[in-house]
Amino acid sequence: MPAQPLDGITVVALEQAVAAPYATRQLADLGARVIKVERPGRGDFARDYDRAVKGASAYFVWINRGKESVVLDIKDDADRAVLDALLARADVFVHNLAPGAVDRLGLGSPALRDLHPRLITCAISGYGDSGPYRDKKAYDLLIQCETGLLSITGSPAEPARPGISIADIAGGMYAYSGILTALYERERTGEGADLSVSLLDALGEWMGHPYFSQEYGGTPVARSGARHPSISPYGAYRCGDGAQVFLSVQSDREWVALCERVLRRPELIRDPLFADNPLRRAHDEKLTAELEECFAGHTAEGLIALLDGAGIANARLRDVAGFAAHPQLAARNRWGEFDSPVGPLRGLLPPVEVAGRRAPMRPVPGLGEHTEAVRAEFT
Repeated sequence: MPAQPLDGITVVALEQAVAAPYATRQLADLGARVIKVERPGRGDFARDYDRAVKGASAYFVWINRGKESVVLDIKDDADRAVLDALLARADVFVHNLAPGAVDRLGLGSPALRDLHPRLITCAISGYGDSGPYRDKKAYDLLIQCETGLLSITGSPAEPARPGISIADIAGGMYAYSGILTALYERERTGEGADLSVSLLDALGEWMGHPYFSQEYGGTPVARSGARHPSISPYGAYRCGDGAQVFLSVQSDREWVALCERVLRRPELIRDPLFADNPLRRAHDEKLTAELEECFAGHTAEGLIALLDGAGIANARLRDVAGFAAHPQLAARNRWGEFDSPVGPLRGLLPPVEVAGRRAPMRPVPGLGEHTEAVRAEFT
């Protein structure tokens, strides 16, 4: 297999749950050696979130592929000596220890970087290492609440949690991109870096549009279900066969194409209620009635063909099984197989494709699977 971009880079990860493991799995997918340090006993508690994957946790399988698992009690002198030896040869140290705990353990960035100036450290926390929320426990849904995301997600009747761990993923992705940037900078300067990412800041950045809309527009952002809160038409519309098709009109040019080529209602173009997007959004309920009256004469498949022909963006509402069987992914050979303690598994290849290289789909580690080998190598 051709060399990967991060071949030769060693990452030590004192991590559990989702955000930090998600960041380090991205590094493993680029070829980095990721040594995951787990606590004695049950290890990363994400191993026990569920038993959905042949008895293993779906969360753990998803974000820990390609790592080595080493069990260490970092309060034990002999095990701490192994961790110190790992850090002395590491390029990156990632952890999501509670603020304060990392310093009490002597693993804070200032102490480590005094010893290892080329080391890149990355701390992931819920609320950051200062302020009144510093020591408050933080989990994904709770961060969604604190950033206001939950207040704008769901139906007008009630809020709803997005179906994925979006705060953890946001934090993990900012940690990943920060680490890559620090590795690039180290190539030029020879110096490591001290990085920190809070889930509140990460998901808060993703709340930019609703923040600016409300802060300067003066109107609270309303929950809109599966409809877009500021663009219309944009959402699900019923067809004659009872199915729904999602479509999106992003410009007045597309609005003209929809009216002329799909609805066969050119008079709607000049209707004063629908003349531009703010007006269409203000009269979304009436516009929906107009669209669904026209769509009643079409099946979902027939409507999708019309929309594609007119250059109108659209989608089918697939469930998870439908996604797993998506013809576009199959046509592009985007699935790969990797090993795990419960046997071979199928998963998506990493999203970034590097020409001429296929990402390594290395195994999910069993708890402590690599402890003895790492002990022998680093002591």
